[in-house]
Amino acid sequence: MTKLRLDDLRQYSDVLRSRSGEPVNVRFVEPRDAEALQNYFRSLTTRSRYNRFLGAASELPPSLLEEFIHTGEADRFSVVATMLIDGRETIVGEARYAFESDTASIELGLSVDDRWQGHGIGKALLKNLECRAASFGATRLFGDTLRSNDAMIAPARDAGYAFTNTPGDWKLTRFQKPIDIGPQEIPCA
Repeated sequence: MTKLRLDDLRQYSDVLRSRSGEPVNVRFVEPRDAEALQNYFRSLTTRSRYNRFLGAASELPPSLLEEFIHTGEADRFSVVATMLIDGRETIVGEARYAFESDTASIELGLSVDDRWQGHGIGKALLKNLECRAASFGATRLFGDTLRSNDAMIAPARDAGYAFTNTPGDWKLTRFQKPIDIGPQEIPCA
């Protein structure tokens, strides 16, 4: 795979809107984001980190942080949702997704800062990921979450995702949605 350059990735930023109309910028993670991303995960409540990583974690392990900040390697991508808060770019959400070429699927995981949950950021991120999946030519977007993770289940349900059992793990539920956006309809391409 060709290594992606930061200048190439910067052109793929999107501006979404929170439920109240505030701008939320979605852009690929860059190596300069390592400390801010780690601080973001540390600031999540214990429950939110547990929901995101399906287990106990107080921060991203160094090896996973390296994967997050090297967008595009092995067809894995990380984006952050940021807002200007007190004049500073602040991470209010993140998503990581991987393209599985053998199934034409995108697997995703995401989180939204506890203070910003309920503002429509999770649903907006899901919609943005659908567009990004379509640009890959994916036919399906899916993720697995804990059955008790209402913070993920509610926006996925609102965005039209269907729910099934996760193969091999009774604690998880799989949310999935077919991608049927044609190339001419891909605003994020």
